[in-house]
Amino acid sequence: MSLPEPSEKNDYLAGHISLLHSSLRRWAGRDLVDPTLNEAEAAKEIYYSPFAVVSHGIEADPVFNYGNRTALELFEMTWEEFTKLPSRQSAEAMSQEERNRLLADVASNGFIDHYSGVRISRSGRRFMIESATVWNLLDGNDAHCGQAALFEQWHFL
Repeated sequence: MSLPEPSEKNDYLAGHISLLHSSLRRWAGRDLVDPTLNEAEAAKEIYYSPFAVVSHGIEADPVFNYGNRTALELFEMTWEEFTKLPSRQSAEAMSQEERNRLLADVASNGFIDHYSGVRISRSGRRFMIESATVWNLLDGNDAHCGQAALFEQWHFL
């Protein structure tokens, strides 16, 4: 599902961020942001945060449906470009097997912490993400509706 670019006009996709937040809390018992913030404030804080947050849907070849500004800058893409990118294309070909294992572990356990892996930007710039948390997204009916990742540490290779 394609979401519009986060902005003040759409409360920075507060509903989607609420889904990411509630799913992370369910699986890992922690919050994306201060839980006392209202949904719109939380969504704006996530969008402008210094850490990267991304998510993808449940298509046969999952496509990113969200990336905050930090993620967009790292991947050197606009919102429109990023939300058309199959998430598997964010990893180098040699890292696909490792990435597939990661996604399978998340699918069976709900989340993982401390994931590290090489990603590649639109221009081909490689970067290592470190200590990433990856988790399943569940809607209000507990139906699987995607996966999300958060990482605060990376370095360029």
